[in-house]
Amino acid sequence: MVFRQLFGLNAKRQRLLKKAPDGPLKDYLSVPFPESSTPVHHLDILSLDFETTGLNAKTDKLLSVGFIQMPELQIKLGTSFHQIITSNGALKADNVAIHQITDQEKAEGKPLAEVVETILKALAGKVMLVHYAKIEREFLKEACLKLYGMAPVIPIIDTLVIEKKRLDAKDIAYDPSQLRLANLRESYHLPGHYAHNALSDAIATAELFLAMIKQRESQHITLKHLLRS
Repeated sequence: MVFRQLFGLNAKRQRLLKKAPDGPLKDYLSVPFPESSTPVHHLDILSLDFETTGLNAKTDKLLSVGFIQMPELQIKLGTSFHQIITSNGALKADNVAIHQITDQEKAEGKPLAEVVETILKALAGKVMLVHYAKIEREFLKEACLKLYGMAPVIPIIDTLVIEKKRLDAKDIAYDPSQLRLANLRESYHLPGHYAHNALSDAIATAELFLAMIKQRESQHITLKHLLRS
C-alpha cells in the first residue's frame, strides 16, 4: 500500500502537478488517472499515433498526430482527430514516400504547441493506447520538455507489449516481425489498413485492442493487467 501511494501513477501525477507551470500541462495533470483496479470495459481510452521524421525523439521531429476516443471499449469515430505539424527544414524523400506528407502540407500544418495542447486536453483523465509505446511516449515527452520545461506522466497500454507477453509465456521461439501492427491485425483476423497515416494507425490499434480483449473476455481484466511497465 505504501509503495503504491509513493510510486503509483496518480502519486507521480500529483507530485508533478505541484511543479507544473500554469497552462496545458498543468491542466492535464490536474485530472486524476483511472484507478489500476478499473475493469477494462469501464476505461476511458485515447488511441494515439504519431508519424515522425525518424525514431530519435531528441533529433527527429513530429510530422503528424492522429487519435480517437474509446470510452468503455467503443470506438467513437466522431471523435477522430488528425493534424499535420509544421516545422523548419525540408523533408527527406524517404519521409515523403513513407508518410505521404509533403513539404507544402507540412508548411500549412499547425504549430507544435497548439497540437500538443490538443493532445493533452484529449488525454486528460484517460489511458493512452498505442502500438510500440516508445515513439509516442518519447516524442510527447520531448515536446513537453521543450514547451513546458517538464515531462508528463502518462498511463499507457501498448498492444505490442500485450502480445509479446502472450507469446513469451508460450516459451516458443517466434519471429519479432509478428509483433508489427499489420501482422498482428492479420493474426487477429482483422482487415488490412492504410498504414503510416497517424489517424488510420490509431484506429487500427484501437481495433486490434478490441480483438485482443475479446479473445481474453473470460478473464477479469483491469487496468493493472494492461499497463505498460
